[in-house]
Amino acid sequence: MEIRKVQMTGGASFVVTLPKDWAEGQKIKKNDPVGLIVQPDGTLLVTKKITEDPIQRVKDIDSSNITDPAFLFRLLIGTYITGFNVIRITTKQRFPPFVRTVVRDFTQMTIGQEVVEETETVIGIKDLLNPVEMPFDNTIKRMFVIVKNMHEDAIVALETHNNTLANDVISRDMDADRLNWLIARQTNMLMQNASLSRKMEISPALAMNYYQLSRIIERVGDHAVRIAEHSLPIIDVDFDKKFMNAIKKASAMSLEIFDRSIVSFFNGDMKEAHRNIESLTALENICGDINTMVLKQDSLIALNIAYISESIRRAGEYAGDISETVINLLVENELGPRKGSSGK
Repeated sequence: MEIRKVQMTGGASFVVTLPKDWAEGQKIKKNDPVGLIVQPDGTLLVTKKITEDPIQRVKDIDSSNITDPAFLFRLLIGTYITGFNVIRITTKQRFPPFVRTVVRDFTQMTIGQEVVEETETVIGIKDLLNPVEMPFDNTIKRMFVIVKNMHEDAIVALETHNNTLANDVISRDMDADRLNWLIARQTNMLMQNASLSRKMEISPALAMNYYQLSRIIERVGDHAVRIAEHSLPIIDVDFDKKFMNAIKKASAMSLEIFDRSIVSFFNGDMKEAHRNIESLTALENICGDINTMVLKQDSLIALNIAYISESIRRAGEYAGDISETVINLLVENELGPRKGSSGK
């Protein structure tokens, strides 16, 4: 860090000189204009870019030597999350059929991506979403509702022997994933574009906290999927109701911790976050009791109920991680409530 003294000129204006090496590296000459952007956290950004036009980043992917559809899909997701506005997939000859299938899956599974050019050797994908139209708060709340409903429906599917509902929970995991990818993408874009940070009224540091939160919620969703997956092998089994009652009780406790963790985040409530973390002990105890209860059961029932109990416990622990994030954020920044007063 270079330290510069603030000087005054003309009796009214404050002046700070720019580092010579930086100015030369940016090819800034005498009388060139520079932009000054006040960041949400109060810092001041100096940039050569003085227009409000969005930064256009283009990624070229040569698919000529790619034969694995899964690899191509991961490349596209990585490019999307990194924040590229345009993706151009090229080939030296005609595209094999799997490339178009992967592109179609990619545009359906991501938000704002559309094919705008398609020939025998070039496929162009462009981002049509204005990031300002998808604020972090709204995306997190949508993720929370989706994941909470997934968990609740997975338990209902087990209790009501509903095979269709269990499979529906598994398929809904993609809805949570695509929102998590969106937050990761917007976070990277904020890091690269200071004017976007100002437009969205969020600092890069706070955006990173939202990204961390979305990752945790996505993991809670993964455990809802595991509950559904381990319900399927025993979906038609009429096991002792005491197991189902214990599972429902543990699930309700886990979801209550999840619910309170999101509310404490949006309300900026450090004390509630602390109480939430303390309540994990009761959840861990009841999940331990479930595992003890099933030891004398048939191996198929015992194994799958143990996995379900474990996922319920892990979901609650991830919710506790959200509360820890709330405390860390408030201690560091002494921030008040997030925009929007409730996570529900």
